[in-house]
Amino acid sequence: MSRTILAFDFGLRRIGVAVGQDVTGSASPLGVIRNEDGNPDFAHINRLIAEWRPEALIVGLPRHADGSTSDLETPVREFADALARYGLPVETVDERYTSVEAERLLKEARSEGRRGRIDKQAIDAAAAVLIAERYLAGQS
Repeated sequence: MSRTILAFDFGLRRIGVAVGQDVTGSASPLGVIRNEDGNPDFAHINRLIAEWRPEALIVGLPRHADGSTSDLETPVREFADALARYGLPVETVDERYTSVEAERLLKEARSEGRRGRIDKQAIDAAAAVLIAERYLAGQS
C-alpha cells in the first residue's frame, strides 16, 4: 500500500514543501509556505494536508558538517512540535547539505535548458524534495 508524506525544509522566512510517496521513493516540490515572525502559515499547511492526505510529516533537521546542532535546531523542533496538531506522525531527517545540493541540481537543470530562473523559493522547495527522498530511502 502506498504511503504519502509531506516534507518541510524549515527556514525563518520560508518553509519549502514537497510531497513524496514510498512506492516510487520520489518526491515533487509543492512550493513554499510563509513563515513570518516565527508564525508559519498553518492555513496553507491545512490546505496541503487536506489535498494530499499524508500519512506522515517529515521535517529536515539542520546540523553542522560535524553533526553538531545548528542555531536553527530550536525553531525547527518547535515547528515539528506544532505539526503534531494534525495527529500525524512527525519525524525529523538530517538535512545536512540539502540546500546546497538543491541549488546545484537546479543550476545543472538550468544549464541543460530544463528550467528557467532559479530563486530562493525554488531552492527551498527543491531542498524539501531532497529531505523527502532521504526519508523515503531510509524507510525501504
